[in-house]
Amino acid sequence: MSQAPDGAPPALSAQAARDLAGRFGLERLGGRPPFGTYVKRLWQRRSFLWTLSSAQAAEKNAEDRLGALWSLFNPLFLVASYFLIFGLLLNTRAGVENYVGFLSIGVVVFGYSSAAITRGAKAIVSNLNLVRALRFPRAMLPLGVVISEGLATLPAFLVLLVVMFATGESPKLGWLLLPVAFALQAAILGGLVLMGARLLNASRDLGNLIPVGIRLLRYISGVFFSIEAQVPDQEVVRSLLSFQPLALPITLVRESLMAEYPIEWGNWVIALAWALGLMSVGLWVFWRDEANYGRA
Repeated sequence: MSQAPDGAPPALSAQAARDLAGRFGLERLGGRPPFGTYVKRLWQRRSFLWTLSSAQAAEKNAEDRLGALWSLFNPLFLVASYFLIFGLLLNTRAGVENYVGFLSIGVVVFGYSSAAITRGAKAIVSNLNLVRALRFPRAMLPLGVVISEGLATLPAFLVLLVVMFATGESPKLGWLLLPVAFALQAAILGGLVLMGARLLNASRDLGNLIPVGIRLLRYISGVFFSIEAQVPDQEVVRSLLSFQPLALPITLVRESLMAEYPIEWGNWVIALAWALGLMSVGLWVFWRDEANYGRA
């Protein structure tokens, strides 16, 4: 300790101040806790994260007169328009018996991916006032977007079951795997969104590339056509397109709901690997910059 002037109490050295703060569990403002502590704090706030996400999902169509019904109408309108363009005009139905069911699954599943990535990557830069005013694990913001968009998409997944009945699909045990496919997709999106949020915080100009990337992925993820039927002789290209993380959840849902797509457990194992790998890497990448979020 050093002697302070005018009879004031002696000042603490920097090391003594750190030791005293550590003794009482105090941390430096704007600091970054150890990774394990960070994950633990996220888990401890899971109830708040769920409540926040639920409120955001309910608010999404709150100003529309039909409210949540738009969550049902929008995918139906999209399926109808895409069927006219791709099913009739461009005739991309090759290799698919139940094209309406096939297309409906692609539109709904990829729609969830598109909405989560578009909003989730901007979760930090869109909430700078909140980030600067309160102290909490910043990963809650992008992960909250993934959860809220998932809740907003649930009615569309229920519509898929109606479409399956309407197009002649019969219930099977595979239908019970639909929640598993949904959970794997949410985990995949969580990892991608966490990485995107950090990149966008470092350079907001990258936000202009998100719509371009989403549009490209929409056309190469098997939303409108069967990848196996369109590239039958190019095994490497077919594998790259089929197993990339936005195409695989579409395949899992088709295997769950459609008779012409038998369940291939290898696809589920690969999806699980994507989910665990992307979520772990995404959380670590996001945590590395935790102390810099909200700074000018």
